[in-house]
Amino acid sequence: MKKYIAELIGTFWLVVGGCGSAVLAAVYTGNAEDLGFFNIGLGFLGVSLAFGLTVVTMAYAIGHISGCHLNPAVSFGLWAGKRFSGKELLPYIIAQVIGAILAGGFIYLIASGNGSFSLSGSNPLATNGFGEHSPGGYNLLTCLITEVVMTFMFLLIILGATDLRAPAGFAPIAIGLGLTLIHLISIPVTNTSVNPARSTGVALWAGKELFAQVWLFWLAPIVGAVLAGFTYHNVFAEEIAEQDQLEALTDSDFDRSQLDEEQTPLN
Repeated sequence: MKKYIAELIGTFWLVVGGCGSAVLAAVYTGNAEDLGFFNIGLGFLGVSLAFGLTVVTMAYAIGHISGCHLNPAVSFGLWAGKRFSGKELLPYIIAQVIGAILAGGFIYLIASGNGSFSLSGSNPLATNGFGEHSPGGYNLLTCLITEVVMTFMFLLIILGATDLRAPAGFAPIAIGLGLTLIHLISIPVTNTSVNPARSTGVALWAGKELFAQVWLFWLAPIVGAVLAGFTYHNVFAEEIAEQDQLEALTDSDFDRSQLDEEQTPLN
């Protein structure tokens, strides 16, 4: 149960930190007597960095408890890469979606606090979308391809950074910076999902029209993640026991030196 609670809290933090920064601080107007009104908001760069920071902070906070997936696509990708048990997929995904929905409601509550916020525009509450709900007006096919490729690369980064052959302790930084870069590339296209829970959590509060587009942000990230998992396992993985890999990801006391003494192949 601890790992499911950790996933719920971690996904809550990802959506609050990432989507919350987009809604509350991406565009923020300051005022000074000599300068007049001026924008001191975070912009694309700040929002991208905020998403990355949520992953870095939670990876160090709960990585040893649940693996810090925070994302159904990550769970599917790790399963496809033989890093995660299939029987854990459903409870992990439920916890992630609940955390994201709670976060979406929290952002909506805070944003509504000054009386001027409304669910208008193409992407209220930092929702994801295609067509008229794409920030740059990109069509469905373009958005589909973008999300598949971005999630594929995200999972390759995760699988590589958490490989037992990789330097220990640096995975959260690589993964967080990877997510930052993905946002810098794809915010104009889909407002960047690569995470079905993140998309669902805010769209649920934003209305039927936006929620009707969420299917794409389940399909594309999961396809990209599963492709990455199969690719990494079949192309880059070495004969390290699956159980050893799982324990190394979740057990801070795991003795990595034992891998040199006895290695059994992945099944």
